[in-house]
Amino acid sequence: MDRLLKLLQEDLPLEKEPFERLARDLGISQEEILGRIRELKEEKLLRQISPIFDTRRAGYDSSLVAFKVPRDYIEEAAELVNTHPGVSHNYERNHEFNLWFTLAVPPDSELGLEGSVELLAKECKAEDWALLRTVKTFKIGVKLSYESLWDREEVEPPAPHEPQPVPLTDLERRVIRITQNDLPLSTRPFLELEKGFGIPEEEILNVLRDLKDKGVMRRFSAILRHRRAGFKANGMIVWRVERERVEEVGRYLARFKAVSHCYERTTRGGWNYNLFSMVHGREKAQVDEFAEKVAGELSVEDFQILYSLREFKKRRIRLFSEEFYEWESRHLSLC
Repeated sequence: MDRLLKLLQEDLPLEKEPFERLARDLGISQEEILGRIRELKEEKLLRQISPIFDTRRAGYDSSLVAFKVPRDYIEEAAELVNTHPGVSHNYERNHEFNLWFTLAVPPDSELGLEGSVELLAKECKAEDWALLRTVKTFKIGVKLSYESLWDREEVEPPAPHEPQPVPLTDLERRVIRITQNDLPLSTRPFLELEKGFGIPEEEILNVLRDLKDKGVMRRFSAILRHRRAGFKANGMIVWRVERERVEEVGRYLARFKAVSHCYERTTRGGWNYNLFSMVHGREKAQVDEFAEKVAGELSVEDFQILYSLREFKKRRIRLFSEEFYEWESRHLSLC
């Protein structure tokens, strides 16, 4: 089962029978693969199998956002944030900035990213907030397939500039919309989409291949439920690094398999930590030890570990969904 989980976190083949390839790799039948995947979902280990799209390439404006909300209001605030269709992740963390979420808005948003954050901050009674935009991406991609937090891997060097939007056709937008749901568990899953949405199977696959070539789609893979998979200590380690050392430190952190995300981000007001690394461990002590040792090796003294206390929301946002425009219309009418 561990090997299957590892393969599902890789790139699913964009072909008519993608699960047949996995079956051959594991030396079992396609029917058995599908049965095992169903078991993983029943056990709540797998959230879904679908494309991972790059919101920036798709023209969206996005950022990590931190709110400082009254502790006795955090649940209500989280519910308000969760109503926004552009919020994919929302967590309570052990910091005075206690509500952390990612927000993306489409290119034709009337409020825009900052306007949306300001509106949410007002509704959530936020005492302070920080919009922490990505400056440089060193690594992105959760693949929980390692034995030790010290396991390393080769990582592509970061691009000199963050990705720019790619013009999309109406067909590409439509394919993005219909493939964001959980992939049907059948021998011909894209044929199931053809039956449901009227776009030929081969055309769906061709569009997905093109989107991948353009960088709009990163990969087609499974999302695990970290805690169910045994990774209960999810620490966002934030580092204050001199500008001239950001590249060195970011590339060093990105090489650890346990680091799923690593970014340089903007700072704001009282928030001076400019390098973020998400580390997934089985125990809090492991992550604490990892941070202390890495800090010593890099001679970076100023860092904090922000642990996930509660998960309020985690789902891939539905790009080009009407939900967003309905949300914005309701809130604009109240402004």
